[in-house]
Amino acid sequence: MAQLSRALWIPVGVIVLAVAVDLATPREVTSAPLLMTAPVSAAAMLTPGTIVAVGMASMAVHAGLAWVDGTFGWHRGVANQITLLAVTVLAVLINRSLHRQHARTRRALHVAAVAQRAVLPRPPSRLDGLEIAARYVPAENEAMIGGDLYVVQSTPHGTRLMVGDVRGKGLSAVNAVCADIGAFRYAADEAEDLGRLVLALERALLREGGRRGGLEQHEGFTTALLAEFSADLNVVRMVNRGHPPPLLLDAQGAATVLEPTEEAPPLGMITLGDWALTVDTFAFPPGSTLLCYTDGITESRDADGTFYDAAARLPVLLRRCAGGGPSATPSQTLDTLIRDVRRHSGGRNHDDQALLALHRPPA
Repeated sequence: MAQLSRALWIPVGVIVLAVAVDLATPREVTSAPLLMTAPVSAAAMLTPGTIVAVGMASMAVHAGLAWVDGTFGWHRGVANQITLLAVTVLAVLINRSLHRQHARTRRALHVAAVAQRAVLPRPPSRLDGLEIAARYVPAENEAMIGGDLYVVQSTPHGTRLMVGDVRGKGLSAVNAVCADIGAFRYAADEAEDLGRLVLALERALLREGGRRGGLEQHEGFTTALLAEFSADLNVVRMVNRGHPPPLLLDAQGAATVLEPTEEAPPLGMITLGDWALTVDTFAFPPGSTLLCYTDGITESRDADGTFYDAAARLPVLLRRCAGGGPSATPSQTLDTLIRDVRRHSGGRNHDDQALLALHRPPA
């Protein structure tokens, strides 16, 4: 209602301006063309009834001004009245067309949101003693599904997770995300350690690429971070395959980048050669938060081209958020990070962003 009230001021302002112009100019000058823009300006945001009311008001104002000027006749006054009526009808038709387009857009966004929840389900807020939060921020508001992914699963071997970014965009990327998540959910329960889990994912992606053929068979890959927590949550083991390293936020608010010991290529490139499979182990004491994200965070740039540095900025922001009290929740951590990245990049996302935070409550 408030938005409609603000929108109504636009055609009202046009009518007032037309009156001022007509009274300030010689009688030979008419403000009818300016009055014709009033119903058109109302077409985008106001209701058909309001548009008709604006059109009738424009016709009445024009008739009054023409009567004052003594110019109301067939060649000018009546012709302008007919034109104003035609423009009002056109504005109503434009309004109905825009309304139908908006309705189709809303339905499409709803279907996209449902599809995203099916392809990329939100992990539980609590799992095996961990507090979990996840966010997906698309690069384009209308494109709610992309090539970034996250998945968390409780397995017989501990809580395991994967955060990844598949090559490509559009429907092919969504298909790759489905294949990655499906392969992970099966292999995470079966593989006894992270090394076997990575090999199972490699084989699954290789088979999927063969089925799709073409460019995807040779150039389809997924940057991925795979991690598992020990049963007592004291350590977290990781395998990084070409993915941005995660952050470890300790109970005191300090941030540590968990760099891999050895660089390794993304998943799906096993045909290019063999690489040593390194599993890194890090301490995960009580009060810690593991923060994982895709390159939509690390590659965000400001106006000067400076990349975003979460390790330097996030601890300061979280201390302000906590206000000296308890540490921020996983949801607060992700929301704070997303807002700061948006500020850093000037409000425009350069790429999709998938974020996952896992917090071990203090003992």
